[in-house]
Amino acid sequence: MTEIVDDPLEVRKAKRQALIDAGRSPYAFAFERSVGAAELEERYAGLESGETTTDRATVAGRIMAIRNQGKVAFIALRDGTGDIQLFCRVNTLGEEEYGALRYLDVGDFIGAEGLVMRTRRGELSILAECIDLLSKSLRPLPEKFHGLSNKETRYRQRYVDLVMNPEVKEVFAKRFAIIDALRREAASRGFVEVETPMLHPIPGGATAKPFTTHYHALDRSFYLRVAPELHLKRLLVGGFEKVFEINRSFRNEGMDHFHNPEFTTLEAYQAYTDVSGIAEFTREIIQAACLAANGSLQIEYQGASVDMSGTWPVVSMLELVSEAVGQEISFDCDLQLLEALAKSHQLAIQPQWGKGKLITELFDELVEHTLVQPVFVSDHPLETSPLAKKKPGNANLTSRYELFICGREYANLFSELNDPVDQRERFEAQMEAKAAGDEEAMGYDEDYIRALEYGMPPAGGVGIGIDRLVMLLTNAPSIRDVLLFPQMREESF
Repeated sequence: MTEIVDDPLEVRKAKRQALIDAGRSPYAFAFERSVGAAELEERYAGLESGETTTDRATVAGRIMAIRNQGKVAFIALRDGTGDIQLFCRVNTLGEEEYGALRYLDVGDFIGAEGLVMRTRRGELSILAECIDLLSKSLRPLPEKFHGLSNKETRYRQRYVDLVMNPEVKEVFAKRFAIIDALRREAASRGFVEVETPMLHPIPGGATAKPFTTHYHALDRSFYLRVAPELHLKRLLVGGFEKVFEINRSFRNEGMDHFHNPEFTTLEAYQAYTDVSGIAEFTREIIQAACLAANGSLQIEYQGASVDMSGTWPVVSMLELVSEAVGQEISFDCDLQLLEALAKSHQLAIQPQWGKGKLITELFDELVEHTLVQPVFVSDHPLETSPLAKKKPGNANLTSRYELFICGREYANLFSELNDPVDQRERFEAQMEAKAAGDEEAMGYDEDYIRALEYGMPPAGGVGIGIDRLVMLLTNAPSIRDVLLFPQMREESF
């Protein structure tokens, strides 16, 4: 049987206890540092090898490596800005403090003070005069050369992933820059950022299966929102003319490289414009986010070169599907023809599907993956667009665009439906679909109908999937790479 002393966790626990027994706390309350590692590197870039300054610096961070060479030790320290070396000498620290280095391990947080110097080998360092243990690490970090490489472990233990793989921080730095750019660009165009409820009494705003919870105070079921749309449009009724929200939505659906059950979106609504006007706004703020993340509108995504500059074309879904199947597709086609086409392409169709749903499914299967350069796809069927206005001159289609890049949808745009009678009929159709077994159909929101009956101005609206956009702009293959804490299957301990 392995002795406890051979267990690294138990060895570190023993060190912790030894410190406590000696009257030294292994967990400090605070530590005041004067400078970060990156600033030191910049400030002393011209310092010659072997030179010691008279400048004092106080630093703090996590120990990433320790090399003890008898009366001299080197500690690699990492803070939130970079790495700095501590040069520890027994004749500088003193026998007692130098001896206390044996209680330190890789992973511990420490603070140190001393003179700035550069070793003879050219390493910028702090000649440590005192070292304080700030937090004792009981669990060893992964071994240096193999690191933390298993993808699932990295997602599950993001806190270790961030320590062992510093490049991961760069992805999230870009994520924050993207969100900041979207927010700033929207605000610069007069949009007001608002907050709307996460708990909804009726699932609405998108066709999706919701998460259900129980509100004990009211003794009724509530739903985590699938979209903020209906509340944002209530604000247009109330007199706001440009509103947006960046926040979480939740859909009780599968997990894969492009889907997580909770996700971040930007939704924006502008009075007195339509889908083409909101498309221009969408293009402009996404281009601003691209520049913030990459400094260029020419990007690479998983081997594909993408030009995000200029204006983006608008192409009809019917035209794209017609080209894909080799014959003209429209609502004049027989339902049986569309069903036969769907079956010929191995689509599992449902008996309740109408022409619009079949055309949409053919588009999803045959066309979507071919759209690499940015393009707005128009002419979405009414059947799959319950919140968009009907297209003038064709009641089977809606005034709706979807933005596709590299074979994926990144934004959904509408000329917003503001006719309460039409909206009521569509809600009723959704309820019929739900009764027929469609778990993603919307609920019937009577209060929203009431709001529309007071009058909502003509408006354009857009929902942008921020997680997917971050994937695109950071060249990340999986949504889990751009979420700090992605949803994972239950772990066995």
